[in-house]
Amino acid sequence: MVDKPHRRVLMTTDSVGGVWTYSLELIRAMAPYNVHFYLATMGAAITLQQRQELAALTNVTVYESEYQLEWMDNPWTEVDLAGQWLLELNEQLNPDLIHLNNFCHGHLPWNKPVLMVIHSCVQTWWRAMKGENAPADRHYYYERVRDGLHAADLVIAPTEAMLQEAETVYGTFFQKQVINNGRDPHAFHFGRKEPFIFSMGRVWDEAKNIALLTQVADAVDWPIYIAGDAVHPATGDSKLFKNVHFLGKLSQREVADWLSRASLYVLPAKYEPFGLSILEAAFSGCALVLGKINSLKEIWGTSADYVDTDDVEGLTTLLQKLIEDEFLRNIMACRAVKKAQDYTTALMAQEYLQAYATLPNRVKAKAPNQVETL
Repeated sequence: MVDKPHRRVLMTTDSVGGVWTYSLELIRAMAPYNVHFYLATMGAAITLQQRQELAALTNVTVYESEYQLEWMDNPWTEVDLAGQWLLELNEQLNPDLIHLNNFCHGHLPWNKPVLMVIHSCVQTWWRAMKGENAPADRHYYYERVRDGLHAADLVIAPTEAMLQEAETVYGTFFQKQVINNGRDPHAFHFGRKEPFIFSMGRVWDEAKNIALLTQVADAVDWPIYIAGDAVHPATGDSKLFKNVHFLGKLSQREVADWLSRASLYVLPAKYEPFGLSILEAAFSGCALVLGKINSLKEIWGTSADYVDTDDVEGLTTLLQKLIEDEFLRNIMACRAVKKAQDYTTALMAQEYLQAYATLPNRVKAKAPNQVETL
């Protein structure tokens, strides 16, 4: 006889990007606590690899769609259709609570407690990347996101920096909490470290800022390997750089192998609300060189080296110093490994369990919105 789940959660997820990894990590970590998830997928069709990942989980039922999400171009018809679909799932499944990893469905008449997680958003991205509020044509996005956030019973962000920036844009949230993301340390391992620099991300992604790393490649002694797309999806453009090797999209097992051998992991990000790839590198014993931004400094403190996100000369000098000083490199790697233990899936699951437990008793009275006019 199968035990009745202690708690049943309807969770939305984005099948494109880091939200997918976060969702599966949390679901897996919740299995020992008898929490069952109804996972509603949006954004794109699930890939074969993603199906294999789902098949390994014992506490999830998947409901697939390809509805566009609010961060995509002209998504609103599909966002509203997705809302209808989600309400039908809610009626059919009758979960105990709603866990939203997107914004615009927060205001729906769920008649259930709603938890919403801020992984990233267009408005905070724009402020970080452009130094100004998003333009007028993004105002409808702003309104929909704001309304969704303020309808939620509890808003969660992976860092205090992300939470503060979101409140600056959308107004103060009635109930809020920081729960750091996590990864399973057993999915990564140490190998014999080799003399190369590693990074992950799309080279044309302004937020990840891997382009800065490519600019210093010719001035450092070690080769640079980058996992991720080197070809821009819109233009088809690709660039070749001396001393840079593009590996394309890798499987999780391939990523773990590369990280186990890499001595340095570099991500000079301009916008990164948490950074799962950095955590993976830390679990793998890499010394970390990161963009000097509030969220990453909050997470890693003195366990990483930082560089200004437009400082080519500074990055060159720092990388060459770490390349030449094995003792310093090993110290920083050890610090990263130790700090990474603060961000495991086990710890993340414990905090989400506690957050879930508060929701059924929460009174849905909302404080007046304190919203900045954009």
